[in-house]
Amino acid sequence: MLVAVGPHGQSQPSCFSRVKMGFVMGCTVGMAAGVPFGIFSCLRIGMRGRELMGGIRKTMMQSGGTFGTFTAIGMGIRC
Repeated sequence: MLVAVGPHGQSQPSCFSRVKMGFVMGCTVGMAAGVPFGIFSCLRIGMRGRELMGGIRKTMMQSGGTFGTFTAIGMGIRC
């Protein structure tokens, strides 16, 4: 398998590495965006204490997974 070489002799990352990097970046952004949405939605329905933290964590994981998946698909299309 040939590896593409950049202008200064560096090898380019593989397609799988790009998809993996896209998922990680998307997951990070999605989790960061999930914090304010999770806080707002949990406080709106009256959660407090440990229940509030669990609701925020759940929202963070859901939004991170969703955004990470779509970003990984986008990076896969670009390969």
